[in-house]
Amino acid sequence: MNQQFENFVEDLKDTHGDNLVSVVLYGSAAAGDFLPHESDYNILIVLEKIAPIDLRNAHACAREWNRLGHPVPVYFTEDEIASAGDVFPIEFHYMENARKVLYGRDVLAEINISDRYLRHQTEFELRSNLLKLRRRYIHASTSVEALKDLMSDSLTSFSADFRAVLLLIGKVPPIKKHDIVQETVRELRLHGEPFEKIFDIRENNASPEYDETSSNELFGEYLIEIERVIAAVNSLETESAPLPV
Repeated sequence: MNQQFENFVEDLKDTHGDNLVSVVLYGSAAAGDFLPHESDYNILIVLEKIAPIDLRNAHACAREWNRLGHPVPVYFTEDEIASAGDVFPIEFHYMENARKVLYGRDVLAEINISDRYLRHQTEFELRSNLLKLRRRYIHASTSVEALKDLMSDSLTSFSADFRAVLLLIGKVPPIKKHDIVQETVRELRLHGEPFEKIFDIRENNASPEYDETSSNELFGEYLIEIERVIAAVNSLETESAPLPV
């Protein structure tokens, strides 16, 4: 990937010139938690200013990056990075702890992250992901492969939310997804077996033992534990109150 990163950064420098402040790889690839065909290479691009012409000019290099199988980068201005630490605490905490600067200044080292609204954002993200999970399950429920993909994909999203749950109870979250989920299970006294089975599917493609019935049973157990996490976060009266177990 180093060559792809270098080529992409050169394309960005040619596209944005002096307007380009920083290019940062963040997420699982920067954390050493990358799984081929499962994880993404997430890129943050910071410009001094962003006008429609800047985004339009980025079309060619972003299209090529996307063609290689990577998500379209996230664009921020330098001022937005400095002032949005209270709006996106979950995302910025994640970037803060799992990042690699590919070009320019480490703008995330300078960010002031406020946890004032962390509990509300955490509950919002958890409930939003739960609604998506239920919606997708309707179509996936009759296919073992679709159910495996649904549980594996959704656990990635929930592990990011669980990082925020750990922050809420005063714990320093681990970097890797599996460790984050295990720590959340311990702290909230959840039943960890459904998560371990899904990680086994995700990391080792453990599938021969699953049929339609057992896959749906695993999904039901998984759903119960997700709902328990949401109930715990919802029961917080203040951002500093301890989570009940």
